[in-house]
Amino acid sequence: MGPVRGMKRKRKQEKKASKEAAAAAYAASQGQEPSDWWDDFSKRITGPLSTSKGLDDFESVFKMSRKTFNYICSLVKEDLMGRPSSFTCLNGRVLSANDQVAVALRRLSSGESLLTVGQSFGVNQSTVSQVTWRFVEAMEERGIHHLRWPSGKEMEAIKAKFEDIRGLPNCCGAIDATHIVMCLPSVDPSNSVWIDPEKKHSMVLQAIVDPEMRFRDIVTGWPGSMSDAIVLQSSGFFQLCETGARLNGAKTELPEGSEVREYLVGDAGYPLLPWLLTPFRGRDLPDAAAEFNKRHQATRLVSQRALARLKEMWRIFQGEMWRPDKHRLPRIILVCCILHNIVIDLEDPARDRLPLSAHHDSGYRQQHCNFSDKAARSAREKLSQYLSGGLPP
Repeated sequence: MGPVRGMKRKRKQEKKASKEAAAAAYAASQGQEPSDWWDDFSKRITGPLSTSKGLDDFESVFKMSRKTFNYICSLVKEDLMGRPSSFTCLNGRVLSANDQVAVALRRLSSGESLLTVGQSFGVNQSTVSQVTWRFVEAMEERGIHHLRWPSGKEMEAIKAKFEDIRGLPNCCGAIDATHIVMCLPSVDPSNSVWIDPEKKHSMVLQAIVDPEMRFRDIVTGWPGSMSDAIVLQSSGFFQLCETGARLNGAKTELPEGSEVREYLVGDAGYPLLPWLLTPFRGRDLPDAAAEFNKRHQATRLVSQRALARLKEMWRIFQGEMWRPDKHRLPRIILVCCILHNIVIDLEDPARDRLPLSAHHDSGYRQQHCNFSDKAARSAREKLSQYLSGGLPP
């Protein structure tokens, strides 16, 4: 009996596919990528993620453009492929650098469980966990230049943009804090320190933000039982400011010989300091104080929005993290802040499609700190008079 019609063609196609698979596996083992990585990778996605098609498919999976994704891959590729590993798909295919970045970004951005991410991408749970942690380690080192304190002309540009918002002169940043909620066993007495004022287990993230919602300084790792003021006072940033090593740039002259130094704006949960201005408190405030508060609130809105955007884009922080490693969590938070900045630095259009909210700590009440420095009270008063037109030209 002769061969069935089309059998030779089928065998040729299978042979070609086998060669292509072998070539792709070899390229992955060498840290290389196929000519169109996404076209190949998207075919391997299963479950609900596999149902979306078209040009927006990539953004729907990773919440960023392919340009940003490729840049992130370029940062960590050497580290991911530099160490021997046995990371493979369930079908035995070796995970390339892009594959590993895809798994890690999906885990961080979706907040889905290790099992769900693994099922979507065809890898087991332990691989998702290990790949994500290796990615975090690489980004800590390779991406940290995206999160730094500005100086020189960059700082002058930041101050000008803050002044454009609502007229506050010489403002260098807005500070705020948020809680990363965790699920920890209450039977462990050592976990009581993590219980915050809302009776949840959480870790605090303090962030100083520029006008474009870029993180310029962060502090994390402290338990939720600590107030925003105590977290600030425990930070290296506080020590730098108190010793005159930061926020020590040129003063801005106001009418009538007054001056205003460089400063941050923060809410009532922070102390009023010469370098940290908080709003006036009380009812029936004088017009100048009320006007200052309006401008102050509008200016520090960028910090609230930045933290809300962080939690929206990196949904691993939404809800309650299930028994996280409290030593690794601060490093995961740092990397997500770096990724947040990269999306801004690369002007990724995907960020404009995310909702813009100021609610990053829903259910948490406003904290209050009663400490106020005498010199800071005087500086705030003069600034409020200037903003309300009370000082002579």
